[in-house]
Amino acid sequence: MLSSVEMSRLTMAGSIGELDAVLRLCADLGNVHLTPYSGETDGISVGTPHPDADEISTLLSKVRSAIAVLNCTNKEGPISAKIVKQALSGKFPGDLDSISSIIENKNNADAEITRLEERVSILNVIAPLNVPLELMTELKSVEVYLGETSKARKAQQVFGELSSRIEMHVAGNVVAVACAGKEAAEVQMAMGELNAKPIQIPSGKGTPSELLKAASVDIAKNQQIVSTCESKMDTWIQNNGRMLLAVQEHLERENEILTGHTLCATSSHAFALEAWLPTSEADSARSVLSKACSHLMIEEFVEEHGHGDDDHHHETEYPPVEYDTLAMTRHASALTNLVGRPKYGSIDPTSMLAFTFPIFYGLILGDAGYGLVIMLLALVLKSKLGHDPVGAVGARILMNMGIATFIVGVLTAEAFGFVIENWSPFAAFYDSLYNATHHSLTGTVFDEIFGLSHTYLPFHRAGGALQDYILLSIYLGCAHLLIGFIIGFINVFRAHGPVAAFFEKGSWMLILIGGSAHVLRFVTDESYGTFEGSIWSAMVVIGVICLIYGLAVYEGFGWLGGIIMGPIETFGLLANTLSYLRVMAVGVAGVKIAEIGNEMGFHGMADAVSSGDYLVAVLCFLIWIGVQVFALALGLLSPSIHAVRLHFVEWMGKFYDGSGQEFAPIGGRPLHVEGH
Repeated sequence: MLSSVEMSRLTMAGSIGELDAVLRLCADLGNVHLTPYSGETDGISVGTPHPDADEISTLLSKVRSAIAVLNCTNKEGPISAKIVKQALSGKFPGDLDSISSIIENKNNADAEITRLEERVSILNVIAPLNVPLELMTELKSVEVYLGETSKARKAQQVFGELSSRIEMHVAGNVVAVACAGKEAAEVQMAMGELNAKPIQIPSGKGTPSELLKAASVDIAKNQQIVSTCESKMDTWIQNNGRMLLAVQEHLERENEILTGHTLCATSSHAFALEAWLPTSEADSARSVLSKACSHLMIEEFVEEHGHGDDDHHHETEYPPVEYDTLAMTRHASALTNLVGRPKYGSIDPTSMLAFTFPIFYGLILGDAGYGLVIMLLALVLKSKLGHDPVGAVGARILMNMGIATFIVGVLTAEAFGFVIENWSPFAAFYDSLYNATHHSLTGTVFDEIFGLSHTYLPFHRAGGALQDYILLSIYLGCAHLLIGFIIGFINVFRAHGPVAAFFEKGSWMLILIGGSAHVLRFVTDESYGTFEGSIWSAMVVIGVICLIYGLAVYEGFGWLGGIIMGPIETFGLLANTLSYLRVMAVGVAGVKIAEIGNEMGFHGMADAVSSGDYLVAVLCFLIWIGVQVFALALGLLSPSIHAVRLHFVEWMGKFYDGSGQEFAPIGGRPLHVEGH
């Protein structure tokens, strides 16, 4: 759950004539990730694609082009590979050519409409002139200039005595000038003085009004073509859209198999390939592949431990990474992928992200009303895009965010910015909740040492519990960062041993624990000085010394770099910890925005209705709805950004190496086709 799938290296060799069969067997297994051959050896080269690859590639390009335009969906599940192959050998290629032709006709009509609309816009500008276009374009003995300017009325004044040597016509904001070639320079200067925007004279014969009518007719014809094509496309999608997706998946699989030769080392008589596959599938792969090759070896990957200068002389080739998370947390891999897959052999934080990300989001937004709306949005998203894996993952993440927001909103007694603690439907519930939790922390370590004297339910985070909200944000940050350092310690321990783990990550743990306890003691104990000698301050000093040593010896900074950077990096940890105050700051800001909207809008509406001023009531209602929509939109965006920031920067920066390569088996993963 907290690590990726264990991988084994697969090495195969055999007769060149068996390569096609081997690649197809690997694709049929569905769990063989080929690694490209990049060596340079006399007589051995990268393989060449199968002769049929060009035909498949051409057909695949057509399919992809069609899918890029057509909005195809598959809500009915996969199609058997046999039916897909029958379609490809039957009339489907003809159907594909037909829809490609329809798409091309639509694109041509759209392009023609765009061209005609540009022509119409120009003709509308010059229409007031009512001058036939052939007089402006076909007279070789004169130069014609058209310009659009807001100073058209001043044209006669600007041109002055030049007007007697030219032919000028002004209509509206358009100035048209015809002149001999020798007057062209002066005309251009005068047009520039008018700040006239040059107009490109369109082609054609006749007056602008006549050409406008013709262009309007042509636009209508092309719009009819577009409408007809769209109708045909919709019909085609209903009949063939699902099959088109299946054909694309099938052709992509075939293309990978037929071009897989380029990943192998080949000679005139033999081939060799290297690949990775899950260790759990090694036995089944061996039984299938051993029949098609002369040499087969499967070895479980074991990382060579080392640190320091040795790493520069030998770079380990790590296997690709396949997530090994529970089904209930697998959706969070979409978040992990945003910063890259985890390095093979390190702890995968995906399962933790599945819980902590919505929790952080809920702690920031924390409104039961908005939580319900977000859950409804998730259901709508699932109904519209649930058939697509990306849409299903997005809906799942959004639903978890809504659930967390609703739960926190119930605990804080907030809904759409209202404090619902004293509302009649909920008063009894919150009274019992208050009585059960009001003194639950009194006299405990949380009250006397951590200062959480107002931490009870309902938790009024923007009211009396604001100080506790601040403290909880800091404590949450310390705990979150400590978990990150512990994960980092385990990662370094696995890769380089306990000594390196202690100096690289253990030093940070000493600084974080000691520094947090030292500051807490200073804040809560008046007799405790800033530089008081204690076990906590000693932990900080020891941690900084160990950090300097770790930077100098294990991180390659050298002693001077370690001495300089060690104390500086310590202040960076303080900044990371204080960054968790954004949980409180953004949360309170959201509460206040909704509260102001309720005060100005809802309460103003209620007062206006009671006084009979219904126009003001409608205005206040619109204000209230507008603020609520704004607060919800901001609540969807801002807490998400800050929750992502706290995880990806503050937390994962303490342990995460996103250099892992995605596990991509040859032949891909089936979604629309089954039975290969």
